[in-house]
Amino acid sequence: MKGLLISLLAAAAGLACLPLAGLALKGEALRQYLEFPPITRYVPHAGFSLPIFCLLSLVFLGTFFLIALAVKTGRKKNIVFKRPASAHFPWWGWVGLALTKFGWILAWTRFQWMASMQYYTFLPLWVGYILIVNGLCIRRTGRCLLTDAPGRFALLFPASAVFWWFFEYLNRFVQNWYYIHVEHFSPGGYILFATASFSTVLPAVLSTSYLLQSFPVFRHGLRELLPVPIKSPRRWAGAVLVISATGLALIGVLPDLLFPLLWVSPLLVIVSLQTLTGKETIFSPLSRGDWRRVLAPALAALICGFFWELWNWGSLARWQYAIPYVQCLKIFEMPLLGYLGYLPFGLECAVVGRKIVHSS
Repeated sequence: MKGLLISLLAAAAGLACLPLAGLALKGEALRQYLEFPPITRYVPHAGFSLPIFCLLSLVFLGTFFLIALAVKTGRKKNIVFKRPASAHFPWWGWVGLALTKFGWILAWTRFQWMASMQYYTFLPLWVGYILIVNGLCIRRTGRCLLTDAPGRFALLFPASAVFWWFFEYLNRFVQNWYYIHVEHFSPGGYILFATASFSTVLPAVLSTSYLLQSFPVFRHGLRELLPVPIKSPRRWAGAVLVISATGLALIGVLPDLLFPLLWVSPLLVIVSLQTLTGKETIFSPLSRGDWRRVLAPALAALICGFFWELWNWGSLARWQYAIPYVQCLKIFEMPLLGYLGYLPFGLECAVVGRKIVHSS
């Protein structure tokens, strides 16, 4: 576990240095990018562009068409299997349901007697969500991440805080999202408030992925789809590593053009390094037609993304978006095409979370 922690921190430190290096080479002052708390909006964004919106819409539709086709194909497979033993919905799942209900009411109402608490609704909502999803896993299969390895599951919370702080850092260079009604927090208060909220990201996504895998289409149907063999993987990995690292270094120099790399580059860098060192990656099962490890976490992050955006929409302290070229057709606060970012984010959650939950 110690070696894993060191390797993850080393990789994060290396990735964090790339955007700063790019700005330094350009000759820009770095002070504003290191502001804390990060409340100043200093990155100008391009306006709406119909051609770019249409192009990305094709990517959006094509991606979800392929996902729907894969799931539909998996459902058609006539595989007979014995359903795992299920159990009653656990008592702590009902606690999670009550906690989420309380958090939702607290988040979306403005009663004066609850005014001082309405900045802090994110944590109870998502702790409740995590308990509910794990309870549903117990109900369906008799098992869940929380009870299978409670010690390792607990480690996901501090790891998640570090994990999302890294994305908060990358966002400083593109400023695609920003927070409102947090100006009253002191630096120390902001750290505590944000870290507690960020600690729920990995447990939520991985628990949702575990729940999806309890359904037949994920347990069996997606195990034997179209294989995707890759010839000369190390050569490809070297090229992808150079391109993704270069893109991450330039993300602050060309924020409007390269902002999608905030979500894609960390995954590509990690997978490239794993391939170059001869290790299995999250994409390795695709060579034998097994799509479960890719689709389950990607869709899990999208499901969590729906609830992140839903509960954020009516909250007092919340985030808003400023995404170049596609800032339209919002679902809650998020522009429609922005939901594409949740798919690679789910894979990054799986890569980091799997190392923690399944490391020896």
